[in-house]
Amino acid sequence: MINWPALLPWGLAAGFFAFYAVFCLRRHGLLLTTGYDLGIFEQAVRSYAHFELPVTPLKGNGFNLLGDHFSPILLALVPFYLVWPAAETLLLGQAALLALAVVPISRWAQRELGRAAAVAVALGYGLSWGVGSTIGFDFHEVAFAAPLLAFSVVALAERRWVAAVAWAAPLCLVKEDLGLTVAVIGGYVAWRGPRRLGLVTAVSGVLASVVELLVLLPAMSPSHAYNYWDNLESRPGTEPSLVERLLSIPGHLVTATVEGRLLFFLLVPTLLLALRSPLFLVAVPTLGWRLLSKNPMYWGTQYHYSVVLMPIVFVAFVDVLIRLRAAKPHWGRWATAPFLAGSVVVTGVLFPFFPMAQVTDAGFYRDSAHVRTVQSVLADIPSGARVAAGNRLVPQLTGRCTVFEFGWPKDWRTADWVVLDTRNPMGWPLNGDQEAAEIAKLRTEGFWTVREEEGVLLLRGPVAE
Repeated sequence: MINWPALLPWGLAAGFFAFYAVFCLRRHGLLLTTGYDLGIFEQAVRSYAHFELPVTPLKGNGFNLLGDHFSPILLALVPFYLVWPAAETLLLGQAALLALAVVPISRWAQRELGRAAAVAVALGYGLSWGVGSTIGFDFHEVAFAAPLLAFSVVALAERRWVAAVAWAAPLCLVKEDLGLTVAVIGGYVAWRGPRRLGLVTAVSGVLASVVELLVLLPAMSPSHAYNYWDNLESRPGTEPSLVERLLSIPGHLVTATVEGRLLFFLLVPTLLLALRSPLFLVAVPTLGWRLLSKNPMYWGTQYHYSVVLMPIVFVAFVDVLIRLRAAKPHWGRWATAPFLAGSVVVTGVLFPFFPMAQVTDAGFYRDSAHVRTVQSVLADIPSGARVAAGNRLVPQLTGRCTVFEFGWPKDWRTADWVVLDTRNPMGWPLNGDQEAAEIAKLRTEGFWTVREEEGVLLLRGPVAE
């Protein structure tokens, strides 16, 4: 006999995977993905698939991506990439990873609070702005952290200490800062469970981050240093010092600063209840480096930086609801129903303001005539060519060509082909005027027009003649 309740979490995850997959693939088909960052990651995975170091020409000649961020976990995508060597493989992999995190969270909620709670919590996480901002901005290695953290933090809540540590350990292979998250998980185990296991895990997590930051990354970086230390530095007299930023963090909770809005948006889907769970401590390392950074990109709700936090927040939310129901057993499900309903309502209110809302636009499912023109022009570029492309065209080619970002870095001038959508310049790395100046310069160097339609320009260099 089929155990339908046991299949519910997997069914929810499958539904979210389908939703994410359609969203990601349509964005890619509409030329909304970019070389920075989808193209970079595809070049890295492509190198791994050819049994090479993850070299990414988009970052520079011979640039080893392991010298930028320590993410050898990307190797896990190689078997799938060998089957389908295209950017779409990375997008589908990310969709699967983010959807998989639904399973432990909703399964735990179902077991402790019931089927309706499982669905509500799954909707809260699955449609959260942190997940939406991630799949709305290409592919990133931190997608691997979402299911690992979901399984690990749920195991912490259930006092399955070995399982919590086992799920957390691979985080050290996702990104260099996540060793600190492993350390906090170890500290939690030492506090609530086996002290020796917890202390070993905590020390190992710290050591992993230290070795990656101070030894491995500098050894593989072209600059022989970790490239992001300056995000924590301050120039005297111009910016708050690191200590001043540290002391200001509590104030962000009650202010209207950008950092305050980040904390508000992070917690409001749980009606702020996640703060009442000690499991929320697992979010502190990621929140800490983001709020201590002087880089404003880290403070907001855009991009992929919050996806690490979303599983933690919703596991903490479920933890608080379980304890609330235990404290008021005579209330039954009504002890938690208002909070679950409120969470779903908040999620629905926030949904239109973040990237996944594009799925409600009928035009999202149709290729425009201009998109079809771009695709036709790209098809004229032979596989194996060296191409300098506009940022939105890069990931359309990285699966079959050596691709450079038009205008960045200097290696792009070694390309034999140039393809640009001059009708829709991104403004990075060159603005429209700079792009036009470079095109004129290329013509003087012997590049000639192969095709030019609707502002889509394909040039071929003298070397390729």
